[in-house]
Amino acid sequence: MEKHPKAPANNKRLYGQNAAVALKYNPDMNYAPVVVASGLGELAQRIVNIADEAGVPVYRDDSVAALLVMLNAGETIPKELYQIVAAIYAEVVYTANDMRKK
Repeated sequence: MEKHPKAPANNKRLYGQNAAVALKYNPDMNYAPVVVASGLGELAQRIVNIADEAGVPVYRDDSVAALLVMLNAGETIPKELYQIVAAIYAEVVYTANDMRKK
């Protein structure tokens, strides 16, 4: 089994704080999505604000964000999260296509 990055040294930081993770996936360059940014609290809010301002779709799921926020920028998501992230990407694409039709 592959080792994955540990939770933040102070796990209490995560509880009660918002978490946000920005992912990027280019199948020509990466075999899986890569973390572009991740953060808690104010940094999480900044990540969401930047995405909103740039027109990047934002998918909200606290449980998935809590898992992904343990990864650092530049890291590929672990294979254990492929299905979850694939479902998120599918939902984002479906929603974006649905919005274009309106």
